[in-house]
Amino acid sequence: MAVWQALSDSPGLFGLAIGALGLIVGSFLNVVIHRLPIMLDRQWRIDCSSLVSSPLHAGEPSTSFNLMVPRSRCPHCQMMITAVDNIPVVSYLVLGGRCRHCKARISARYPLVEVVSAGTAAFAAMHFGFGLPALFGVVFTWALIALTLIDFDTQLLPDVITVPMMWLGILLNYHGLFVSLQASVIGAVVGYLSLWTVYWLFKLVTGKEGMGYGDFKLLAMIGAWLGWQALPAVILLASVVGSVVGLGLIVLRGHDRAQPIPFGPYLASAGWLAMLGGQDWFQHFFAPGGL
Repeated sequence: MAVWQALSDSPGLFGLAIGALGLIVGSFLNVVIHRLPIMLDRQWRIDCSSLVSSPLHAGEPSTSFNLMVPRSRCPHCQMMITAVDNIPVVSYLVLGGRCRHCKARISARYPLVEVVSAGTAAFAAMHFGFGLPALFGVVFTWALIALTLIDFDTQLLPDVITVPMMWLGILLNYHGLFVSLQASVIGAVVGYLSLWTVYWLFKLVTGKEGMGYGDFKLLAMIGAWLGWQALPAVILLASVVGSVVGLGLIVLRGHDRAQPIPFGPYLASAGWLAMLGGQDWFQHFFAPGGL
């Protein structure tokens, strides 16, 4: 009880504790970001093979592969990564960003994800203060980080994250944790249908698909957590930033215009900002002289 009281009385201590937890969760998020798309692809192949009543192709991996097994290994020398070499951020710095065994370079994205997970979680916790909004605001933050990087890597937004998180948002708002239940339900419906409508209008006009169904579900998830009132600003901010980044990639890096650019990272970032700002952020965004 004394620990809970200390965390409740000291916003700085509370933020520090959540930040420390965020480092550990960030390490797990790295696993989710890497393995979940592979798990979904494997399951898809298994489902397809069962539909045509044929075994998996030769060479198709048959061993267990999930978020827990097999143990993490160096992608270069395949040596297992021990617990002492898997301490968030610290191990990366001690090892100089290289594998202990083969000295191959380890991507700096791993510690970066851990730092971002810790920093954004601590910021959200201190914004809400000790209590349930902070706890679930942190969970929302971590889900957005995982979705952002999975979409960036694979242009997928897995239903196993977006759909349960959407329902969780509605459940939490049953007693108005973030917004009213009515605003939450309408937010989920409008979030999905708004991008669904844009998708079909774009496809009817151009004959091309402008975005994926995962984007609809991500915006539905954001609407379920934050209410329909936040959606216009989220869509506008995500669209503006996404357009600027897309044009920058085309002009500066010669990005192929036919190659799609994931929209999920921009929706997730705008959703996180909307969570922190709430109605005040929404009103400022659309006020005269606002952003």
